[in-house]
Amino acid sequence: MNNKLNVIDREGNAQPLEWEPEQSLMEALRDNDLPVLASCGGTASCATCHVYIPKNVVQSLGERSEDEIEVLAEAEGFDEECSRLSCQIGFAPELDGMTVTLAPED
Repeated sequence: MNNKLNVIDREGNAQPLEWEPEQSLMEALRDNDLPVLASCGGTASCATCHVYIPKNVVQSLGERSEDEIEVLAEAEGFDEECSRLSCQIGFAPELDGMTVTLAPED
């Protein structure tokens, strides 16, 4: 079963979308025509899929990898508490209904 997400774009507009089980969050955003470049293809080596995740959800996602930390630290709009690379977030039923905000473009 697909997850429902609410995405806040860079202009502050909300857009609902469906996230399929075989997709990373980055793929769900990109495949629904949101402006997520995903230049590195999901290898955590760029910040073109940088998003903000609600603080209460971030804790449930587990620790960021060393690569993700390094890339995010250099990203525009980095927020220690809620910044994540969407390519590093896998589908999970408990993320159904989550609100994701696209970070500013680098």
